[in-house]
Amino acid sequence: MYRYIGKRLCLLLIVILGVTVLTFTLMHAAPGDMAEMIAISRYGAENLTTAEVEAIRLSEGLDSPVMVQYFHWLTHMISGDFGNSLITGEPVLEEILIRLPATLKLSFAALLVSLVIAIPAGVIAASKQHSLMDYLTMSSALIGTSVPNFWLGLLLILLFSVTLGWFPVFGYGGLRYMVLPALTLGAGLAGITTRLTRSSMLEVLNQDYVTTARSKGLSERRIIFKHALKNAFIPIITVIGIQLGHLLGGTVIVESIFAWPGIGKLLVDSIYARDFATVQACALLFAIIFVLINLIVDVLYLFLNPKISYQKE
Repeated sequence: MYRYIGKRLCLLLIVILGVTVLTFTLMHAAPGDMAEMIAISRYGAENLTTAEVEAIRLSEGLDSPVMVQYFHWLTHMISGDFGNSLITGEPVLEEILIRLPATLKLSFAALLVSLVIAIPAGVIAASKQHSLMDYLTMSSALIGTSVPNFWLGLLLILLFSVTLGWFPVFGYGGLRYMVLPALTLGAGLAGITTRLTRSSMLEVLNQDYVTTARSKGLSERRIIFKHALKNAFIPIITVIGIQLGHLLGGTVIVESIFAWPGIGKLLVDSIYARDFATVQACALLFAIIFVLINLIVDVLYLFLNPKISYQKE
């Protein structure tokens, strides 16, 4: 297993390198003069002179070839220096660390909402297959999966903020500020997890060992929660890991709707401002999060099913 983990960590470096190259290329391929856009962000469009634009081009190294700029950034990144924001002048790492707690809070709250809804709903639907409860659960899961986040978020704001006044429209603060964005994200994730939980439970409930347990007179509750659910959880863990990686990677749309000061909103603002240093650092963080979570999920398989082995990897 340790050899497998070592190989995956080596692949992590390759993935990170590929992400940085792709991000760097796309940022420089975007239309417009990066130096001019940075100058406008700093000094405004009015009375902007060519000398100011050229001064920024020289000071930020934008006059060098693209590959030279990339290797310059890469050598600094390896030493732990992610550079300064081209717009604010503040260290990029500090800006990310300031916004990271907000994204962590929202991500885990949304994941908790998803699991609280999805796991019981999927188990109930599987145990009552082809019943009215099953059809209602699957219909609700399909709706939750199909509704776009931005539309659901606006509906929740209209109902619970504007009409009822129960929660703030937007902003960052305590639990009341977190409810609507967490529900917006959790609803879509719950739909996917519910459908997967149901299908996985149905597959396990048809296994021979479950039939044997029933013939011995074990209660259905004990069969489901002590024997079936653990084995059904293996594919569910995979989806949960992917969802958590997506959430921690920055819930861009929802953070923008609710003005939640997380990494996703920072990335959007940086892309609009052509703040290359911040975009590159955010993309690097997202790549690390996704690969590490996938590795953790693979290791969790060993605890859920000891028959799984990575000896040949």
